[in-house]
Amino acid sequence: MIQTTMQHGDLLISGLVEYSRRVFPEAKVVTWTGEGARELSFAEVGDQGAQLANALTKLGVEAGDRVATFMWNNNEHQALYAGVPSMGAVLHTLNLRLSPEQAVFIINHADDKVIFVDASVAPMLSAYLAGTPNVQHVVVTNGPAEAVTAPDHITVHTYDDLIAGEPTTYDWPALDENTAAVMCYTSGTTGDPKGVVYSHRSIYLHSLLGTSTTGLGLSNRDSVLAIVPMFHVMSWGLPYAAMMAGATMVMPDRFLQPEPLLAMMAELRPTLAAAVPTIWQGVSALLDAKPQDITHLREVVVGGAAVPPSMIKKFDGYGVPIVHAWGMTETSPLGTIARPPAGVDDEEKAFAYRVTQGRFPAPVAARIIGDNGEQMPWDGVAHGELEVAGPWITGAYFQPEANVTDPSKFDDGWLRTGDVATITPDGYMTIVDRAKDMIKTGGEWISSVELENVIASNPAIVEATVIGVPDAKWDERPFVLAVVRSEDDADVEAHRKFLEERIPRWQVPERWSFVTEVPKTSVGKFDKKRVRQHYADGDYTVIGDPQG
Repeated sequence: MIQTTMQHGDLLISGLVEYSRRVFPEAKVVTWTGEGARELSFAEVGDQGAQLANALTKLGVEAGDRVATFMWNNNEHQALYAGVPSMGAVLHTLNLRLSPEQAVFIINHADDKVIFVDASVAPMLSAYLAGTPNVQHVVVTNGPAEAVTAPDHITVHTYDDLIAGEPTTYDWPALDENTAAVMCYTSGTTGDPKGVVYSHRSIYLHSLLGTSTTGLGLSNRDSVLAIVPMFHVMSWGLPYAAMMAGATMVMPDRFLQPEPLLAMMAELRPTLAAAVPTIWQGVSALLDAKPQDITHLREVVVGGAAVPPSMIKKFDGYGVPIVHAWGMTETSPLGTIARPPAGVDDEEKAFAYRVTQGRFPAPVAARIIGDNGEQMPWDGVAHGELEVAGPWITGAYFQPEANVTDPSKFDDGWLRTGDVATITPDGYMTIVDRAKDMIKTGGEWISSVELENVIASNPAIVEATVIGVPDAKWDERPFVLAVVRSEDDADVEAHRKFLEERIPRWQVPERWSFVTEVPKTSVGKFDKKRVRQHYADGDYTVIGDPQG
């Protein structure tokens, strides 16, 4: 058999760091302060990454040790993204919005040795530290060491003091590209959060998708507003893709409300932005009240949950296209991106593609599995559980003793996503629903996602989620939890009439409740687990005739 003549080079984050600091020194990381921005060039990111590696080595951090971050999106976090994996340690991004019980569980399960924490959230971390006996050091960024209250076994430092005087170069080790680089945990909506460990190779390959025209299409002409948190699946891979492309990163820090986000856009004029739908709902509401030109954005990438078609049309009205993306913590996360195929010039036909979750990139294999384990056809009609496989798809969850697979999540090497989906003959995937969120009423299925999209198209609705609830006659019926624009809009009969003109009558919900905010998960999705619990506990005032 003929052998390749190609050289082998391990795909390492250290190579990405050195490339970005040398080739794109003009690119920046820009962090919003509330009054303006502070900047760090990619060359300086590389310098600080090396300083961090030198300092962490002195603290006793060795290859494979976990270094955690409890931080917002900012300059210091980007430097940690650069330095920690490059030295051979594992960067573990901690979700700021988990419950105390889940946060302590994750810190201990990952066996974090050092934690970097922003001073603004240091009191929150302080409450966890008594339950984390293996943490040895805490480093405070953007504030004094006194911001943290720690047990005697933990030494507290400040970021500036830690790296002061350290060399801006480091002899990066020649790692195997399959070495662990970054660790993230799922949000734990069912059971304990699960750890996913990304390799240098998987991150490097995923970053290439970020620069591909079939992916995010990042280039050195872009400035990316990364609203999606760096603790949520590596900010969808943006920090590393930006290093590869030479794109400037705009970091919002803790200023995630619509008003400061729009202020950032006005001053810094990013060309691309990424966040979950609930963020853009808030931005849209403020834009309606205080119009502002946002056409400097060539695209808004939205993932984490299905985007209502009405929101896509709303942003079209602002002159900014929304691009749908789908993924999970387990998929690094980019699994599909929705761009219409070439040659589709008709606006209505193009829109039909845009409201799907999109096409799979070449490295991501996909299949849909029916109730009896059979593979379903790609005909755009047949649906089943979506399963995926590929070089940036996890094949197991992290365990301290062994990397083991969970048969409820993995099927012969394929990741079982838990999403019910259809795929068209030309490869466009649409999420019908989460398997656990499908509503079976009188033997027929209702997609909660499709119902939510129709409800959200009503101008009187700000946001709404749908769950299935027990029903004596039909086994299950949909229940709507909604936020309306005014008290006058809390009219169930008006909402039902709106729906009757758009969906089959048997799908129209009888039970409604109106609240000031729909519960959300730590990453901004509707928290249907909490909604179900509140409903079962009788916490909602339910309006409407259960017998329809």
